[in-house]
Amino acid sequence: MLKELAPRRTRKPLTRSQMMARIRSQNTVPEVLARRAVHALGIRFRKNVRDLPGKPDLANKTRRWAIFVHGCFWHFHQGCRLASSPKSNTAYWKQKLNQNRRRDAANIEALERLGYRVLIIWECDVRDGQLLTNALADFFPVDLSQRHHDGRSRLQEDDPASLR
Repeated sequence: MLKELAPRRTRKPLTRSQMMARIRSQNTVPEVLARRAVHALGIRFRKNVRDLPGKPDLANKTRRWAIFVHGCFWHFHQGCRLASSPKSNTAYWKQKLNQNRRRDAANIEALERLGYRVLIIWECDVRDGQLLTNALADFFPVDLSQRHHDGRSRLQEDDPASLR
């Protein structure tokens, strides 16, 4: 657990190592907001599914879909203002960020070979709630406004197979 820091004006600046140590890989703000949005749609999922390639942030093995919530900097989101290029140690960072992109592509390809639909949600999309809503509506094509509290759509209520 991270220890509490004194206010910035009364302490020395953090070292690069201390700053990097504070960056989380799970339960980031964009990930929590994306989970909240998917859950609000009545869609069930598991978090950080370890036995799938790339350990997707959200996944449903039965419905065969996976969602990754990518930070724009760490996954080198092309054309995004949040994906700035570091000004120091540029050779290291260029290699690191390109390696992250190659790994992401390989994980997505592996999931698709397994029959999964994959959605990438970018940090900048989460910041703009409408972009997140649009991405989820495209990915989950059922008319989500027609959902019951139990997650079934109105189209499914007459289908006995949907009650299983």
